[in-house]
Amino acid sequence: MTEQATPATGPDMSYVYAVSRAGTPLDAALAGRQGLEGTPLRTVHSGDLAAVVSSVPSALYGTEGMQAQMEDLGRLEVLARTHHAVVEGAYEHATVLPMRLATVYLDDERVRGMLDAREPEFTALLARLEGHVELGVKVYADPREAVSVSGAAPEADTTASPGRAYLQRRRAQQQNHRATYRSAGSVAAEVPARVAGIARAHVTHRPQQGDLAQAAGENIVNDAYLVQGTEAEAFRAALAGLADGVPGVRVEITGPWAPYSFATPPAAGGGEPG
Repeated sequence: MTEQATPATGPDMSYVYAVSRAGTPLDAALAGRQGLEGTPLRTVHSGDLAAVVSSVPSALYGTEGMQAQMEDLGRLEVLARTHHAVVEGAYEHATVLPMRLATVYLDDERVRGMLDAREPEFTALLARLEGHVELGVKVYADPREAVSVSGAAPEADTTASPGRAYLQRRRAQQQNHRATYRSAGSVAAEVPARVAGIARAHVTHRPQQGDLAQAAGENIVNDAYLVQGTEAEAFRAALAGLADGVPGVRVEITGPWAPYSFATPPAAGGGEPG
């Protein structure tokens, strides 16, 4: 959703990827790098803040054009991947606040106005996130893997009728399914306690489904943790072996990422990684 409405034709608009403090090495770091539509990245400054921006055609990034992109999975993937790549590239050189996907303004002057209006909020968030990264924790439940690993598949009852044998197999499958999900829930419940002394904040996201859930099994937990960059390995070590010996349950740790999930104040709702 664009921040400012605009006709489908007209001059270029300003797409905002992230916000940082002025005086950081972003200008030098972004030199020669491209954003959406292959246009060069730049910074727009206002007071103590700077926004990472590139120019985009209003025909594609105005209200109607952006809606069309959001409905086209191919275009949406390009948009999300490019946005994420720019944010990650900027985060290698400075603490940044990732902006939501499709944050577009009519021009750089409107971007400066946004920075002015949100200066207290952005300054406080940047101070909070300084030196921190985001780590993701995903827990998966896979009843089929549980059967494969444990060898718990029911043996055929040669004396039972076909109907009774079918019911026995179905009952065993349901029991295995429930047991796997109970085990996954127990594993997930241990995560906060294990990282309590390391994580600075925690956000619960909706489990990934469909095309987003590319791993085997069902994603039942999709959480994000804010961690000091120097403690990222300690975070991973704290969760090492958590699902060992638990058939059909897997824990995946992702990142470190720029702190997408923590770039919005709690009162305004947590942000979501691309």
